[in-house]
Amino acid sequence: MAEAKRTTIDAAEVERFSAMAAEWWNPNGKFRPLHKFNPVRLAYIRDQVAARFGRDAHAARPFEGLRFLDIGCGGGLLCEPMARLGAEVVGVDPSENNIAVAKLHAAESRVTIDYRATTAEDLADAGEKFDVVLNMEVVEHVADVPLFVARCAEMVKPGGIMFVATINRTLKALGLAIVGAEYVLRWLPRGTHQFGKLVRPEELEKALADAGMTIADRTGVTYNPLADQWRRSKDMDVNYMLLAEKAAR
Repeated sequence: MAEAKRTTIDAAEVERFSAMAAEWWNPNGKFRPLHKFNPVRLAYIRDQVAARFGRDAHAARPFEGLRFLDIGCGGGLLCEPMARLGAEVVGVDPSENNIAVAKLHAAESRVTIDYRATTAEDLADAGEKFDVVLNMEVVEHVADVPLFVARCAEMVKPGGIMFVATINRTLKALGLAIVGAEYVLRWLPRGTHQFGKLVRPEELEKALADAGMTIADRTGVTYNPLADQWRRSKDMDVNYMLLAEKAAR
């Protein structure tokens, strides 16, 4: 009997986000925290990509000629800004609903993005390669983190980079990102995050190292309730981002 193919897909997570697909582009809806979070991650991506590829971060289209993958792209909140900055963008999500919403919004916004309803493993099996892989707020929703990271790393070109953003598995994160955000403030639907599926930085760094990637930068991201803004910080106890690079041949 043939061995079942390993998968990174958690069907329950796909179903959960598919049910909310219509909310992706509503800044005051169920994805409000992501809309608020977007400026800090966009700035981090822009500055790091510009530094790694010798581009002017303040140019109109600094990513011209670079191929980006946004894995677990949802409704395209990162894809569209990357495309506007000049990147050739492939947005991938296992949810057909999410991809339909992303395609519609891109068409309305007159932004060209190659959206596909597929998985990391199918994309890697097809031999796709990218200069930059965006793996943002996804690892806490997959079925097999090391496998997911490894398949994503396969798609990074030599000399390329991958960004990974997620939530730390700490009591502080439990209190703020789950109890506070989902049950008290109700910024997110209850059950959006499961504490046991959150990933510690050292676990993620090991998975990246095992996949042949080297950590080039790490940063925490914290929320200022008085300013209603997210900012980068040294505190990685709740939200954090890692930048990993693949050696050039």
